[in-house]
Amino acid sequence: MAALGWLTPRRRSATARSVLAGEASAEAARKTSQELEQLAEEPAESPEAAEPEFPVAGDERAAAFFDLDNTVMQGAALFHFGRGLYKRKFFQRQELARFAWQQAWFRIAGVEDPEHMQDARDSALSIVKGHRVAELMSIGEEIYDEYMAERIWPGTRALAQAHLDAGQKVWLVTAAPVETATIIARRLGLTGALGTVAESVDGVYTGKLVGEPLHGPAKAEAVRALASAEGLDLNRCAAYSDSHNDIPMLSLVGHPYAINPDSKLRKHARERDWRLRDYRTGRKAAKVGIPAAAGVGAIAGGTAAAVALHRRRR
Repeated sequence: MAALGWLTPRRRSATARSVLAGEASAEAARKTSQELEQLAEEPAESPEAAEPEFPVAGDERAAAFFDLDNTVMQGAALFHFGRGLYKRKFFQRQELARFAWQQAWFRIAGVEDPEHMQDARDSALSIVKGHRVAELMSIGEEIYDEYMAERIWPGTRALAQAHLDAGQKVWLVTAAPVETATIIARRLGLTGALGTVAESVDGVYTGKLVGEPLHGPAKAEAVRALASAEGLDLNRCAAYSDSHNDIPMLSLVGHPYAINPDSKLRKHARERDWRLRDYRTGRKAAKVGIPAAAGVGAIAGGTAAAVALHRRRR
């Protein structure tokens, strides 16, 4: 066995081993430092090698525009509002049944049906006709607490907060009444809201709209007008929506996001390499690219959307 002694490393003293370990560590550190310096001096392989931070902190010419229904909040704000008005005896049980059916269909299908939305708007306008704007605003605050607050998607809320933290303005853009949208925006700490404007005379609703509902192309026009008034660069702005009806608005900005997208928007977004996120199931879409600030909210927002038709029995 003595002949094999050369295969066995000679034992060194504890001090010698420590010196050797220290020298090896120092040499490795020097080598690593030199490699990092070389990498820092080399140009990036391509512009896509590292995606720039977004949203960009301090960019005052950038803002974010969020659709409301099924993007920021589960379901449709108008239907929740109707439910609250029924509780306050603004209309009869048969009207509630219609609101409930429309809401259930919307949550099952995940898309905005123009006929359902128009029917809901007509019902809401007839219900509020003759009531004071101030009265409905006060009731709207109560309805938010009762039916809407718990339906805010935490993941989308985190996205909005990321823009706010970057010093950017954040606006809701929705076909819901501007009064309702303004309440929700204020409760979430957002800048403000663009919504459908109901006509009022001397502070009393007439039952008519000013223009048309803020839907589809009308949203894009509203965003364009606001951007012009605010001095924003739309190429530096972001927009978020779940519906293919909002493709005009999403196409208007440099950073479009499909959130909880319907099938048509999902297909459109993938074809154009738009960023996707689905909070309804918690699964990640093919291309995520969402700001890191949304991480915690994305986990909390992974609740499956369920449909419940609430039946009251006297």
